[in-house]
Amino acid sequence: MPVQTLTELVRFVRANSPFYRDLYAGLPDRVSEITELPVAPHDAFWRANTPRDNGLLTGPLDEALVFKSGGTTGAPKFSVYTRDEWREFTSAFGAGLVEAGLRPGHRVADLFYAGELYASFTFILDSLHRAPVANVRLPIGGGAPLASTVHTLEEFDVDVIAGTTTTLCGLADHLVREGRQLPGVELLFFGGEGLFEDQRPLLRRAFPRAEARSIGYAGVDSGLLGQAVPGADPRVHRAFTPHTLVEILDEDTGEPLTREGVPGRIVVTDLRRRLMPIIRYPVGDRAEWTDVAAGVFRVLGRAEEGVRMGAVSLYTRDVHDLVRAADPTGRVIGTQLVVRRWDGRDGLVLRLAVDGGPGSDAPVAAGSNGEPSELAHLAAAIAKEIDAARPMYADEVDAGRVHPLAVEWVRHDELVVNARTGKLLRVIDERPHS
Repeated sequence: MPVQTLTELVRFVRANSPFYRDLYAGLPDRVSEITELPVAPHDAFWRANTPRDNGLLTGPLDEALVFKSGGTTGAPKFSVYTRDEWREFTSAFGAGLVEAGLRPGHRVADLFYAGELYASFTFILDSLHRAPVANVRLPIGGGAPLASTVHTLEEFDVDVIAGTTTTLCGLADHLVREGRQLPGVELLFFGGEGLFEDQRPLLRRAFPRAEARSIGYAGVDSGLLGQAVPGADPRVHRAFTPHTLVEILDEDTGEPLTREGVPGRIVVTDLRRRLMPIIRYPVGDRAEWTDVAAGVFRVLGRAEEGVRMGAVSLYTRDVHDLVRAADPTGRVIGTQLVVRRWDGRDGLVLRLAVDGGPGSDAPVAAGSNGEPSELAHLAAAIAKEIDAARPMYADEVDAGRVHPLAVEWVRHDELVVNARTGKLLRVIDERPHS
């Protein structure tokens, strides 16, 4: 499919999509600059994009591939691709896998999740199939028993394992507990969620020769976003020009950012998709340019990723960095932020996973009488780091408006994951919202 000009795409969607016709009703007949268009309102976009009586699509749903995306609100959302659009999508992403490290003859295990209209397993398998280098594809899936998965990885001398970060860490934790390693694995392709520094030690223990790299940056709703750029920072990606146009907008003014190192929110325009148009669509992530001219940017996490307790806000990545600063020996291998409310006040519980290797002490809840002194000291050090970095949190605790920080120690497999996708839940809000 040829890349459309923006003018052609806007003319087409105004003629065929009720949603975009209404959204662009006040615009001039001819639009040639992306900044002339409003950012698509996320809630209205998904209200229009329903299985029945769809107001977003530009034609009938009579030839398409349908997927489901949980989206930022957790409500079911559906994305559709025509046959040609899916071929273009996976071909472009497959080409990006070579820059990410895929080599001729690599044996690749696909451990992403399949079924229930989830896209990642099929997407990665098709992208590998259409990659410009020969490779051997093993469609294991993320729901297979760990023992069976390990057997297949060993039996076929797998070079590359692809999966969510949580799946890779769960597999690594299983191997460490069994006292085993897979030294033949060269690459760990993670996707669907970021890789935090506290997860690398666990991966190294299980896969001592493997390098963890981003498999690329894409979304079932937003489509192509960025191909991985090898280097020390796996968050850095290059836009899929000319397929898509990536913008980073100022979070206050909405104006496009053209300076490097300034965080903003990502919006994307897909110049090839027509059935379900994606034009200035808010991805839900924050990023900053690292090379504007080359279209290279660093993903900084979810735009709404963080917690708020009373007047105090904490960003998830900040908390991860503070935990790592307090834990120089790398005992913590997984972190979740759990927000609860009791006795009329909010409270933050850090659920921290520690090394589950053979011979390690079984972790217990922070504050219990049986807590190992090593973990008690680590919990105190983490609380001190957070208080120092966010003095307002300590002030609110002293004023009796929020509970003091608590730490809950768990094993890696006790961290809560999304039941459908298997992704680690970075933030769990257990407060009643009704």
